[in-house]
Amino acid sequence: MKLTKNFPFNSFYYIVVCLLATSIFACQNVSTKKSEKKVDSVALKKEEARIRKEINADKKAVLIEQVIQQKLAEGFNGNVLIAQKGVIIYQNSFGFANDSIKNNLQSKFQLASLSKTFTAIAVMKLAEQGKLGLDYTVKDYYPNFPYDGITIRSLLCHRSGLPFYQYTFDKMVRETKIYPTNQQIMEWFATVQPTPKMFNQPDHYFGYNNTNFAILAALVEKVTAKDFEKYMRENIFGPAGMKDSYIVTTKNDSININRTVGYQFGRKLPKDYYDDISGDKGVYSTLSDLLKWHTALKNNTIISKESFHEMIMPRSFEFPGLRNYGYGFRLWVNTKQQTDYVYHTGWWKGYNTIMFFDPREDFVIILLSNKYTRTVYNIKQIIEIMHGGNSTMEESILDE
Repeated sequence: MKLTKNFPFNSFYYIVVCLLATSIFACQNVSTKKSEKKVDSVALKKEEARIRKEINADKKAVLIEQVIQQKLAEGFNGNVLIAQKGVIIYQNSFGFANDSIKNNLQSKFQLASLSKTFTAIAVMKLAEQGKLGLDYTVKDYYPNFPYDGITIRSLLCHRSGLPFYQYTFDKMVRETKIYPTNQQIMEWFATVQPTPKMFNQPDHYFGYNNTNFAILAALVEKVTAKDFEKYMRENIFGPAGMKDSYIVTTKNDSININRTVGYQFGRKLPKDYYDDISGDKGVYSTLSDLLKWHTALKNNTIISKESFHEMIMPRSFEFPGLRNYGYGFRLWVNTKQQTDYVYHTGWWKGYNTIMFFDPREDFVIILLSNKYTRTVYNIKQIIEIMHGGNSTMEESILDE
């Protein structure tokens, strides 16, 4: 650098010192951040080790492995994850995703009716925002809907009394060979003659029915002016950190990466005419994303604690017993009709799923299968292991 009379040496020296100081400070800052990350990583590992010891994770993992081996002998084909207090106790993959590729921990499974938990949370989120009223009726949003008195609440807890869409329109879809959308189902209910008969009066009793959640997904589209897939991706999957979860109707080709195929009775099942109906089913996800879903639920990431508490309150008491239903969640209640466990099962075209969690002991059990077998629902032994050998469960099958 050429010095001039207008640029004295002292000024040049000052600039050099400043540049050196800035560089040193930047290096020190990077070094400090790396050191902090290292300290954080060490602290996290120590905390995980402490929790593992506290919950006796290693012993539980050995016992769970024995149960899973029994399930493999009974035909289980899929993925398993069991975690407690944020620590994964057991996870593994078994069998094949399709005819030639084995399942892995990133495999994507059709969640079937486990998808209802996502639809219900989406509805509650919109209710919190004042965009949808739980005590409003379907006719308030779809004036041509032929049934009176069907509230959003009655849909959420399967107390609508509506006919089953998959049976009502079965002949129509097979003759026309079309794959209807949720909005087309709403149109058919409004226009088909004669109007399909209801099974019962609204809120008369509990009747599990996919129609309820297909309509809820249509309502989400109606009040947000967005495709259900887009709304869920932006407002549910995204905030929960679920980067590998999709609605079946997505146009994103990444859904096909590690995507499984459903098998039943030894054969691969083709696309069903109702596959594109979402809300009652239709979510594809992975073990790790479902663990994030559990974390989002317990940490109230998407809806408030009060709203989630409302969702896991028992809503049906016509049939005495330990099973009940809230808003989009199956419940296992005690003799005082208070919720002990929260879960949902699923079955659709070869897929069996279950996600079961205990809010008190903070554990979650996830089984995803792409080869139909009822052993997926039999988790009593795993629950007993998670409780240290004791459980209040009186039945072994939590069925779809």
